Amino acid sequence: GLFTAIRRLREVARIIAPSLEGFGIPLYAQHVDAMDNATLVDVFRAEENSCLLGTDAMRDGVDVPGRSLRLLVYDRVPWPRPTILHRERRIHLSEGDPKGYDDAQARHKLRQGFGRLIRRGDDRGVFVLLDKSAPSRLLAGLPVVPRRVTLREALEETRGFLASG
Repeated sequence: GLFTAIRRLREVARIIAPSLEGFGIPLYAQHVDAMDNATLVDVFRAEENSCLLGTDAMRDGVDVPGRSLRLLVYDRVPWPRPTILHRERRIHLSEGDPKGYDDAQARHKLRQGFGRLIRRGDDRGVFVLLDKSAPSRLLAGLPVVPRRVTLREALEETRGFLASG
C-alpha cells in the first residue's frame, strides 16, 4: 500500500497487522519497521505472500517484478504537498494553469505506481485507489482505464484475483 501520510500508514499497519498475521502474511512497513527502505523492499521482493506499506519513497525507483507485487493500493490521490517550493514551481511552471500543473504531478505519481505493478509482459496485478473523490481526468492517464466500484466489490474482485494464483 502507498500512503500520502505517515500517520495514516502507521495507523493502517496497526489495524491490519493482526489479521495479516492470522493468515500467515508478513507485514513490512516503512516508518514502522526498523529497516531501511532498500532492506524492506528486498525482504518484500523475496517473500511472495507478504505485504509492504510505504510512502512516496516506496513508489519511486522500486522494482519488484513477478508475483511478489500483485496488488497496489493507494490510500488517496497523491496530490503535491502545498510547500513553498511547490507554490513557486506552480507559479513558474504552470503556464497559467496551476490546477493543470497539480493534475499533471498527481497523474505522474499514479502512472509511476501503476508502472511498479506491471514491470514485465507476464506481470498481472490489481491497482486500487481508495479515494472516491479522485477526478476522472487523473485516472484517464493510466495504461488501463480503471472502473469505479464499491469497496465491497473491490475486495471481492481482489480476493478472486489473488486466489486465482
